[in-house]
Amino acid sequence: MSNRSIILGSGSYLPERIVTNAELAKRVETTDEWITTRTGITQRHIAAEGELTSDLALCAAERALESADVNASEIDLVVLATTTPDNTFPATATKIQHQLGMTNGAAFDIQAVCSGFVYGLAVADNFIKAGQAETVVLIGAETFSRILDWEDRGTCVLFGDGAGAVVIQASKDTHDGPTDTGHNRGRGILSTHLHSDGATNDLLYVDGGPSSTQTVGHVRMNGREVFRNAVNNLASIVDETLEANGLSPEDIDWLVPHQANKRILDGTAKKLGLPVAKMVVTVDRHANTSAASIPLALDEAVRDGRIQRGDMVLMEAMGGGLTWGAGLVRW
Repeated sequence: MSNRSIILGSGSYLPERIVTNAELAKRVETTDEWITTRTGITQRHIAAEGELTSDLALCAAERALESADVNASEIDLVVLATTTPDNTFPATATKIQHQLGMTNGAAFDIQAVCSGFVYGLAVADNFIKAGQAETVVLIGAETFSRILDWEDRGTCVLFGDGAGAVVIQASKDTHDGPTDTGHNRGRGILSTHLHSDGATNDLLYVDGGPSSTQTVGHVRMNGREVFRNAVNNLASIVDETLEANGLSPEDIDWLVPHQANKRILDGTAKKLGLPVAKMVVTVDRHANTSAASIPLALDEAVRDGRIQRGDMVLMEAMGGGLTWGAGLVRW
């Protein structure tokens, strides 16, 4: 027997302030029709002045712990996926560790932009498999509005703020033989798959940083090339995941993708032959919340009853780097 990583509960948080496309149109040269047609986004949540990434992350983590019926004293690892930490250092995860009342174990941030939550899922799963952690709180949280150029309509209309979290715990797995596939394996994280390509750094990046410019900088993007890479890479990573688990697209109950752009979501689903009805979509209301988008969508689908115990859930994302990855979970 070996340790299996079980997702026990989820939680999320969205800032109160909602910014509609119509409101954005007063600030930058755009229209509601232009934004909706090209992205599927109608609104986004924006953090209040003084509301930090750690504040969003803490709320999501507390709600996930409540959902999982797990006490903070049981946590031995906090992993925070974020591109917008409170400070250059220390890790924002350590603030959350303290605020949760967690007094043992470890906490750290990881940075893979929009793929951050999937990267974090792999980190948490491997810590549990290695026996180095029993209970992990994995969070994706962003205040992306703080790094936007609000005069660049090509980027500022795309993003929003938010946080989502899951509680992952070790469970003894009695179905872990070499011939096991996703069909007959029990509940838990079945596999994770990660990729990156540093040669594509200039397609999606922030033009600042403590080492290069000593400024925070703003998001810059080559939208056409990001779109092309996204559809190809996401379809490829899904194929890789299905093949590794001996599954076909028909075996997937729910696809929970990174919520970047409705056209990317539709393009990926079409390339895979997956019905749109099997895809959890929140981009219209949340916009692109980077590392927070998958756990936000996941929590919504769990709480409204779409995702049920035993469902096969596939999560996939692509972000700056370029990074991309997928995680398959038997819920």
